Amino acid sequence: MGQHRTHTVRWGVRVWGPTQAWRQPAPTPRPGWWERVSPSRTPQLGRLRLAQGAHARPRARGPGQPPSHSLGFGLRPGVFRGDGGRGGPARRGWSLRLFQAAPGSEATGSARTHGSSPFSAHRVPLGPQATGVKRRTEQNGGWGCARIPASAQPLAPCDCSGPRFSLCAMGQQPSSAPSLRVPGEVAPDRDEEEASTKNSNVLATQYGFFTKGRKKGQPSLAETESEPESSPPPPAQLPTVEELKADLERGRLEAAGPLLALELELQEAAAAGLASEEELVQRQSEVEALYALLRDQVLGLLRRPLEAAPERLRQALAVLAEQERQDRAAAAAAGPPGSPGLAATRPRGWLQLWRDGVAQAAAERLSRRPAADAEGRTEAERAFLHMGRTMKEDLEAVVERLKPLSPADFSVVAAYAESYHAEFAAQLAALTQLELCPRDTYMLLLWVQNLYPNDILNSPKLSPELQGVRLGTLLPQTQIRQLEATFLSNEVASIRELTARALELESERWTKDEAPQRLDDRCHSELAIDIIQIISQGQDKAESITLDLGTQIKPLLLEELARFLRSYQRAFDDFLERCRQLRNYRANVIANINNCLPFRVSVEQRWQTRPDLQNSLLRPLNELKSHGFDTLLQSLFGDLKPLFKRFTQTRWDAPQQTLEEIISTVAERMPEFSELQDCFREELLEAVHLHLVKEYITHLCKRRLVLKTAEQQQQLAGLVQANAQDIQQFCTQSGSRATWLHHALPTLAEIIRLQDPSAIKIEVATYAALYPDFSKGHLSAILAIKGNLSSSDAKSIRSILDINTGAHEPSKALFSLIKVG
Repeated sequence: MGQHRTHTVRWGVRVWGPTQAWRQPAPTPRPGWWERVSPSRTPQLGRLRLAQGAHARPRARGPGQPPSHSLGFGLRPGVFRGDGGRGGPARRGWSLRLFQAAPGSEATGSARTHGSSPFSAHRVPLGPQATGVKRRTEQNGGWGCARIPASAQPLAPCDCSGPRFSLCAMGQQPSSAPSLRVPGEVAPDRDEEEASTKNSNVLATQYGFFTKGRKKGQPSLAETESEPESSPPPPAQLPTVEELKADLERGRLEAAGPLLALELELQEAAAAGLASEEELVQRQSEVEALYALLRDQVLGLLRRPLEAAPERLRQALAVLAEQERQDRAAAAAAGPPGSPGLAATRPRGWLQLWRDGVAQAAAERLSRRPAADAEGRTEAERAFLHMGRTMKEDLEAVVERLKPLSPADFSVVAAYAESYHAEFAAQLAALTQLELCPRDTYMLLLWVQNLYPNDILNSPKLSPELQGVRLGTLLPQTQIRQLEATFLSNEVASIRELTARALELESERWTKDEAPQRLDDRCHSELAIDIIQIISQGQDKAESITLDLGTQIKPLLLEELARFLRSYQRAFDDFLERCRQLRNYRANVIANINNCLPFRVSVEQRWQTRPDLQNSLLRPLNELKSHGFDTLLQSLFGDLKPLFKRFTQTRWDAPQQTLEEIISTVAERMPEFSELQDCFREELLEAVHLHLVKEYITHLCKRRLVLKTAEQQQQLAGLVQANAQDIQQFCTQSGSRATWLHHALPTLAEIIRLQDPSAIKIEVATYAALYPDFSKGHLSAILAIKGNLSSSDAKSIRSILDINTGAHEPSKALFSLIKVG
């Protein structure tokens, strides 16, 4: 058995030649670094083949030549660590073994496989983490090959036989190197050697791009390998397709860089014509398959950005930005797209795919059916609430999390806003095709006109981000106007129905003799509150959509309020007429009179209408209150009627006693009105005050008393003056604010007292200015008391009433209520 030598191999080292060539072995490769090359690149590497055999045997050498050695590369599977065994991850791969036999040695075949032969070997691990790796699978026989640069001198042709795999390079060696041959093989003749030499030259020319870029005089890689310490570390190589696929399947977006480099390398190889068309198609299909994996990973992350970690989002956006730059560069490049022999794959349009994915995500997020809640919302209301809340929360999350990581030209916030807006609009458009109930019509308009533009788009977080984004309205303006008209019609009909129902329920309580509620010791009814709330809600609902719609509905609501008040007055009058015998009759009358206060305040303060419209609204209330006062005072005035008759049945010899009885009777009945609101109690006392003054004047005019002397007239005037003072004092102390009645009786007393016709004329003129309804008939009845006044003077005094005093018609009547004749 001959002597065998083992030598470490690095790329560019001469692997043939005399023994002297191995005196300075090449340095050991850096731990953790290895290389394998794809068989698809074999045209760049020389003619390589795998053969079964243990080693190559040296051929015969001439005299004086140094002995040649048998040299072979063996492959065996194994497990390695990518960092030289210092705790790195274990990788399964191939071991490349170099063995060399000294002259006279022989290989024995399978007995020396995997390190059992006498040949020493250096193991070069070929793991999955190596750069420039390719592992053949079933279709190519399951072999790998080591990459040998063209700058290395080729090995001589050899035959390998045996049970293990060896890798041999076929080419012509230099004349100084012996040829390696299988034992028993006949040496080739000179012609074959010359042919081999030519083939070697052709190959060296064809694959000379491995040495491109080397300056003149710069040593080749083979030359520098002979220097153990001065050679630089080998450059980083690209991962294989299988490694990139494994990385992408594990979600490692760092593989995007090597994949892009692999794509560019493929384009360079195609442009230089260094690969066949079949090989280009194969390699491009592999690259595109990897890009499909990368695309799915990137777009999958960006499709649900809220579920991804910030660093992952940053990586995905960086990959997307790089692909967009490559697309733009390809679009800007001159000439047809793609490279010779390659199909055009750019622009890939990932940015548009991302936008399409955003639109799909928006559709998925907004179209989810919300679960039923306990608040009784309709399905449409729940859908609106879900879409609005989802859109706002998602856009705010995009602003906070995605925008800081995104390139500015992506306009990521605008992309999401446009997609969500389009989906929101599509959902609403589909909803408008259905028959909407009034509640859903209102909710639809509320979202379109108010909540969506104000609470979502103009929210504090989103408003600055959406300044330049023109989203428009969710529905066309024509459709919005139709919905608004439908809303107004629905709202008026609803208010009419609700107010009618409220009045019906209130009327039923009256007729059932149910006692009204007491609030602060006052009779109280909820009817006014209910009606005001119904009307106000209609106004508020319209204004919640838009202020313009609130302006449109206001006259419609006032018309419905006026309609209700007229119905209310009719129902109350019917109650007054038909239910006098009920026990709670007076209490319910007081409660309805008190109802006039909130109605009046609402009309005068909230609605602030034109005076004519306000009067039309208040007129039914005034009639209701007046009829209620008449009902409450009817029994009191009936008790006072016989007392006032005493003024005409006597000769006014005891008027003071009669008046005291009248005032005492009124005072006794005052507590009956304590459950009225203060303002209405004052108005009722004003009515009592008016009744006392009116009845006093009526009976004074009907007295038919004729006083012929001035002394008698002065005495009567004194009694009237004293009675007027008593009436005024009592009514004022009781709460009457009828100051306009203070001059009614005292002025008449002064007319009775005066004797000068001219002075009487002045007093009459003043009286007529205070009470424009003071007529000549009333004046004649008073002058008739003055028996010493001539008819001509009386006529002259009456004529003063023919003069227009310029006084305005008062809002309250006195003498028009008094009948004389």
